[in-house]
Amino acid sequence: MTGSELDRRLVSAVLSGDADAVGDLLHEGADPNAPDPERGLPVLCAAVAAYDESVAEALMDGGADPDRELPDGSTPLWRALDSGSPAVFESVLGKEPRLRLPEPERERLLARARSWYETGPVEGLRRRTGARGPAVWVRVTDGDYDWVDQYALGGLVVRAGHGAILTSLEWSFRIPTPVGELIDRAVRIPDEEHVDWSAVWLTLMRRHCEEVLSATLAQRDHPDPRHRRFVADYLRARGIIACDSPSAERESGILAEWATQETDGAVLAKVLDAFAEYEHPDMEATGLRHAAHPDPRVRLRATTVLDASEARSPETRTALLTLLGDPDARVRLEACRAGQRDDALLAPAAEELARLAEGPYEQLRGGVAEALASSRDRTPAVADALAALLADGNQLVRLEAAYGLALRDDPRTGEAIERVGPLGVGFEHDHRVNALWDWNHDNNRPWRLSVGAGDA
Repeated sequence: MTGSELDRRLVSAVLSGDADAVGDLLHEGADPNAPDPERGLPVLCAAVAAYDESVAEALMDGGADPDRELPDGSTPLWRALDSGSPAVFESVLGKEPRLRLPEPERERLLARARSWYETGPVEGLRRRTGARGPAVWVRVTDGDYDWVDQYALGGLVVRAGHGAILTSLEWSFRIPTPVGELIDRAVRIPDEEHVDWSAVWLTLMRRHCEEVLSATLAQRDHPDPRHRRFVADYLRARGIIACDSPSAERESGILAEWATQETDGAVLAKVLDAFAEYEHPDMEATGLRHAAHPDPRVRLRATTVLDASEARSPETRTALLTLLGDPDARVRLEACRAGQRDDALLAPAAEELARLAEGPYEQLRGGVAEALASSRDRTPAVADALAALLADGNQLVRLEAAYGLALRDDPRTGEAIERVGPLGVGFEHDHRVNALWDWNHDNNRPWRLSVGAGDA
C-alpha cells in the first residue's frame, strides 16, 4: 500500500473515531502528521476538535507532533488546551513536556490556562466569537469517569475543564502550587467526579511528601465543609492506592479521631468511607458508634466500616440485623453485602435482597443483582429473584442475573442468556460472559451473544 493511500485511510480512521485502526495504520507507516484535506490541518487537530482522546493518544503514540506551528500561529497542544477537555489535553501534552518545551512556551501555556480558568468558558467564548446570546450547555463525561460542562456559543465549543488543565500543567512543569490554592480550585465545584476535583487529588497523590500531606491534613479543620470533604476523599484515595505507605497508620488514626468530632453529615459519611479503606483497631467501635446516626448517609458508611472490620461481635451482628431493616434502601443494600460474609446473617440478608429486587429501586438494581449473584445462599428464593431480574430494562442487570443463575447451574440459565441480548464491544474478557460461555459449552448449546466464542 502506498504512503498516500495509508494517509488517506488514516484520515478516514481519525474522522470516524477508530483508535484501533489509527494505531494499526501508523504501525504500517502512515504519517502521524498527515493533513486533513478539508481543513489542511494535521489530523491531531481533528481528534482534538472531536474531543476524541483515544484517537489523539493513538496519534501521539505514533509520533504526532503536538508543537507544530499552524497557520494561525497556534499548535495542536494549544488547541487541546483551548478545548477545555483535561482528557484530550493529557493525551496531547506528550512525554516530558518540561524538558521538551522552552520556558517561554511553558509560561504562555500556563498563562493561557489560567486566563481560561479565571475568565470562565462562557465569557471566553464571547471574547473569541463576539456572540452575546446565551450559551448552550450540556454535561458530558470527560475521560473514563469524570464529568465536565460543555458550552457552545457563536459556532465554537469549549469544555469547562481549565482548572484541571492548569493543575495538570503545574504538575508537569513541577510548579509547587500551594496546597491550599489547589484545594480551593478543587472545591470550586464540590463534586468528587468533577474533573477539577479529580485533577487536584491526583496531583497531591503524585506530590506526596510530608510537607504536602501535613498541609492537606490541616484542611480538615477548615470551616468550609467542602474543604473537609476533599481531605476525606483524598485520604480515601490514599487508602486505596497507597494502603501500604509508611504514613498509613497515621492516616487511619487521624480518620478514627476525626470520626468522633465531625458534625457535618456529608463530611462524616466521607470520613467513614475513607476509614473503611484502612486497617485500625477501632474499626468495629467506630462503625457501631454511627450505625444509628440520624443521617442515612452516615448510616450507610457506618455499615461499610462494619463490613470492613474483621470483628463479628454480637453487637456488630445486632447492628447489621437492624440495618437490614433500615428506612433507606441504600443502607439496607450495604447491610446485605456485609451480612453475606456472616453465616448468622446470610439468610436474612438474602431475604432483604429479594425484596430489594422487587422494589422500585431502579438505581440500586445493578448492585442488588450483583449481591444476589455472588450470594452464598443457594435457596430457590434467591434463584427466583435473579430470574425475575431478567425482565429489567438494563442489560447489565440482566447479565448479572444470568451470571448468578449460571453459577447455580439453574435450568433457566439458557433462557437467561437469551434474555441478556446482544453484547457490544468491551465484554470480551468479562468474567460474567466467560461463565455464560462455559455454561453454554458444557451444555452443548449454541452461543448467541455477539461476543465471539474465542474471545469470551
